[in-house]
Amino acid sequence: MLPEITFRSSGMPPAQRFERWRDLMSQTHAPMDMSSEHADDFWVNQRNILLDDVAVYPMECHPLTFRRTARLIKKSDPEAYHLSYVVRGSGAITLGKETVVHTAGHFHTSDTSRSFDLSTGSDPVEIVGVEIPKALLPLPRAAADRVIGRKMSASNGMGALLATFLGQLARDSRSYQPADGPRLRTVLADLVGALFSGALDDDRSLTPESHRRALTLRIKAFIRNNSDDPRLDVASIAAAHHISVSYLHRLFQYEGDGTTVAGYLHKHRLAQARRDLADPASSGVPVHVISARRGFAHPATFSRAFRDAYGTTPTALRRQSLGLPV
Repeated sequence: MLPEITFRSSGMPPAQRFERWRDLMSQTHAPMDMSSEHADDFWVNQRNILLDDVAVYPMECHPLTFRRTARLIKKSDPEAYHLSYVVRGSGAITLGKETVVHTAGHFHTSDTSRSFDLSTGSDPVEIVGVEIPKALLPLPRAAADRVIGRKMSASNGMGALLATFLGQLARDSRSYQPADGPRLRTVLADLVGALFSGALDDDRSLTPESHRRALTLRIKAFIRNNSDDPRLDVASIAAAHHISVSYLHRLFQYEGDGTTVAGYLHKHRLAQARRDLADPASSGVPVHVISARRGFAHPATFSRAFRDAYGTTPTALRRQSLGLPV
């Protein structure tokens, strides 16, 4: 399990909740002035998932205001960028003379070295926040600084890929081992760098290594989203990303885990079929229909591959999942 700090306000007296949470925030984030109209009975659920010097924190809470002032910057500056993926609610951030309104499905950003005011809307807000050292991003500091304050979509392109990564990490954080932390940290830094670079419309600002990682992550997301298409193969995957088949193979070789392009597609199709077979809602759907839906052209090929992967037949797994004798 990854190192994690959890704070739930429901387990303490209402009058103490806001101050206790504000103390935690001052220890784990850059110092900020915080206020809320709900301070007398504040509600917040927050987890800090620690990836070495990077923090990812899923949080839902009552409306509030954050202020990072020149006085606080002078007092302490960890030189980090902050991103929040807004899942629910809205807010507005003011940096200098510019105010940007953020709504669900967007990222907002700030910089611990710059003063800002951030106020959420009148309804509770849910975010997945990221605190990442500036030095960790794989692009020049001056380029990254130009992105801060911009409104960036989490619904398409690199924004959607980053939002998916953060959502999965928030949901499945307990399934990772401490040794996974450095790898997840690297992937997250590359995704944030690619999002910033895309906002600048200048992929040249990324290092070659980070560009490869970001492209590989995009390709894997494409495979997962299109794996049900039986026509999807290595050649069509390469064509969809305007690269050669040989370069596509090299991208997966850079991953270093031995997974090939075809292997990744095959494994994902099997996993999706296995999930369908274990779902009681699909108990009346024939096995051959499920295999066809998940991109397998021949039922016999699917059955052999399923048995090789899971040590049992599709029918046996379905019966076991339904509590029936095998």
